Amino acid sequence: MSLILVSSCSDPSNVGLQLAPENNQIGVFFQEFELDAQVVLLDSFNTTNQGLLVVGNETDPYFGKTISTGYSRLFIEQFAERPRSDASLDSMYFFLDVVSVNGQDLDQPKLFSVHRLTEPLRDTLYFNFDELTYEASPLASAEVTFNDTKDTTLRLPVTEEFAQEIFNKMRRGEEFDDLFSFRDYLPGVAVNVAEGSEVTAGVNVGFGTGFQVYYSYVNDTVSTEYSINTASSRSFNGVKSDRTGTPTAVVQQPSIAYETGSKVGMKANLGMVIKIDTSPFDAFLDTLQGITFNQINFELGEIDEVPEGQNPLASMIMYMTNETNSILTRESDGQPLSVQQDGQPQIAFDEEGNEQPSIIAPAVLSYNQVEKKYVVQITSYTNAVYRKQLMRKDWLLYGDTPGAGGDAFKRSLRQFVLDKSKIKVRVIYSQRN
Repeated sequence: MSLILVSSCSDPSNVGLQLAPENNQIGVFFQEFELDAQVVLLDSFNTTNQGLLVVGNETDPYFGKTISTGYSRLFIEQFAERPRSDASLDSMYFFLDVVSVNGQDLDQPKLFSVHRLTEPLRDTLYFNFDELTYEASPLASAEVTFNDTKDTTLRLPVTEEFAQEIFNKMRRGEEFDDLFSFRDYLPGVAVNVAEGSEVTAGVNVGFGTGFQVYYSYVNDTVSTEYSINTASSRSFNGVKSDRTGTPTAVVQQPSIAYETGSKVGMKANLGMVIKIDTSPFDAFLDTLQGITFNQINFELGEIDEVPEGQNPLASMIMYMTNETNSILTRESDGQPLSVQQDGQPQIAFDEEGNEQPSIIAPAVLSYNQVEKKYVVQITSYTNAVYRKQLMRKDWLLYGDTPGAGGDAFKRSLRQFVLDKSKIKVRVIYSQRN
């Protein structure tokens, strides 16, 4: 279903689009139409080795209850100096190198905990629906109040029982002779945050996240340090989602487009995306002859109110899709197909000189914090479809920014929701004589 409005416009600034002064005249037309949308749960959402542990516990009236647990192996330097048998343990902490925080009531304490895995991470791919078993009682835990701090290091005291156990192994045991022996003893850790916390933290995997052991000898005035960290370690993020009683409760299977009432939404790490039905472009373009597109915007929003302390996804890519509800790829090289940036070539050529869709400059649907909208110009793309250079496809909106490093859609639980009536294409075009 779409709504199309047409008008001759002598002052296009009234509709929120910009035109060059020479085009600001009678014969310039404005048209707006809505695009329908559904939600899709992506299939095989791989969260292995994203470089960030997503540790969250959130509830939402649209998405329900979402829990994300970060799983990681641990790393030791094989030839690092170990404490001798006469060393005394001074203290032991598990540090979490937090680089992002998204949540509510950040002036209230949030309980983070680290648990010992009871099964190892294998050398395989892990997806967001995967999980590993771990001990119920934490090795380390602490309540943390973030306030306005979003980039910090959390220090969680290790329980006295485990601290003494691992310190004894460190001093005398074969468990620390090499990395394989160590991982047989301690397969890894699971990091989570307590139920009701309404917060998600992004924790760096690396030298800043792991155990820090402080020990000394008789007559020492300064402690010596020994590190057990997550550098060079396999990791993944597992997500549990309970959507019972919410509009997204109908979303049961991956790769199926679901109606969720008057609203649609997207949530990172859960792998829930928005599918855009672009068929209204056909009805619009079929009515045009002898025209020049001046500017075309694709807009979402404004989005529903976001609670204080939370941030929506910063940007999205518009991937091509069809009835499979998966990201389509280019035949020549398997690269994902997406709408390309305005002013960039929409068509490329393969080694044999045949035309094919360009893939090197994906358009970015960016969030405008003032207007609370996602907006992108798609003039070049629409022109390529109009001239039959590209075949129109539906879009899967995916919450990432190309070239930013890592996949942002796998590195948080950020989300947004909006009314379907606020998904629009706004066009200004000129009629040629």
